[in-house]
Amino acid sequence: MAETPGSGSALWFVLARLGAAIAIGALIGLLLGSVAAGIALVLLGYLGLHLFRLYELDRWLRNRSRLDPPDATGLWGDVIALVARLHRRKKFHKQRLLETYRELRRSTASMPDGVVTLNAENEIVWFNRTAGELLGLRRRVDTGLRIANLVRHPDFQRYLAAGQYAQPVVIQATASVERWLSMQLVPYGEGQKLLFVRDVTRQNRLETMRRDFVANASHELRSPLTVIAGYLETLALDSGIDPELQAPLHEMRRQTERMTRIIDDLLVLSRLESEAGEVAGAPVDVGGLLTLLRKDAEARPQRPAEISLSLETDMQIIGDEGQLHSAFANLIDNAIKYTPAQGRVALRFWADDDGACVSVSDTGIGIAPEHLPRLTERFYRVDAGRARQTGGSGLGLAIVKHVLQRHGATLDVESVEGRGSTFTCRFPPRRLAGPAEQRIRA
Repeated sequence: MAETPGSGSALWFVLARLGAAIAIGALIGLLLGSVAAGIALVLLGYLGLHLFRLYELDRWLRNRSRLDPPDATGLWGDVIALVARLHRRKKFHKQRLLETYRELRRSTASMPDGVVTLNAENEIVWFNRTAGELLGLRRRVDTGLRIANLVRHPDFQRYLAAGQYAQPVVIQATASVERWLSMQLVPYGEGQKLLFVRDVTRQNRLETMRRDFVANASHELRSPLTVIAGYLETLALDSGIDPELQAPLHEMRRQTERMTRIIDDLLVLSRLESEAGEVAGAPVDVGGLLTLLRKDAEARPQRPAEISLSLETDMQIIGDEGQLHSAFANLIDNAIKYTPAQGRVALRFWADDDGACVSVSDTGIGIAPEHLPRLTERFYRVDAGRARQTGGSGLGLAIVKHVLQRHGATLDVESVEGRGSTFTCRFPPRRLAGPAEQRIRA
């Protein structure tokens, strides 16, 4: 162990004082006629002095918030000065930490969102005023209780138990009052968590109004479009129509069909958005479904030179067959539209430890990296001019995203501009079922 500065001189000072005390004791012993008795008497007094200094140090350490450090010299003075300096430093850092903690509490208390601190057992350690108002928490009563015992909504219970906190969960706070809360957990430290709570009632109402408007407007537009399409078809078949009008009539029919597809897609998307939670469904023969979609694709007059299908598993996916058909059909339709005639489209279905996957790959024009994060937005187009020429509605991938969400699945996109794209639907293991033959035998 390294010596502290001045420790050597202090040791020599102590030894010098001890030697002086022994010398004085010897002199006293000579006067009293017993040198040993004189030395013993002086050493006893020397020991008593040190015990007194030790007592003073102990008394100050126990009551240092009220007492001043004892006045001492020599080694005891150095020890007391060092302890006093450490005490002042500790007090300074403690004060700074306390001020930082208070500032943190003041800042979180003024946040518009609720904040709840949870320990490793999901027990409430602290919460700000907004969280108390949104969740109905009382500081003196609810601190130390498990959050699951206070927020009993089934969706939050599943979210808390799942351990996947990348996305927030939205719950209805009370059945009597329409209040919707967005809740998200953020892990930190050793098993600790921050729970952020936000009132999203207004956003939820606006989203509901938007869905209702889209659904109602689509229904109202469908009937007049059907009438217009019928009259246009009749006019196109009329041999007495001026040949110069044939091209405009053809374009009008094409645009009417495109508007009809947009309305149909809007109705499908509105229905998907209005249905909360995951779909229960039944086992779907994905291999058979993809086989039919491949036959439909090959029957198109304009298609790539090769459309292949690879079925590497006979597992089935539990879900809604109509919704899965819509999702896979949209992916195949996009691949065919953006792949040249000499290109290739490959369909693949396989299963692994992470679940089952359906992928649609093409050798088409590809997608630039900056467009990938926004592909599933409504009406988002990478190339607006080309999309209109091919008759796309701009809603296909949005439908795919919502269908996969309803099946607990995700969509991965890999693309290289000029070389093609691969869209992969990943279904979790809980969505898998055995082949139909195995289920019949069971």
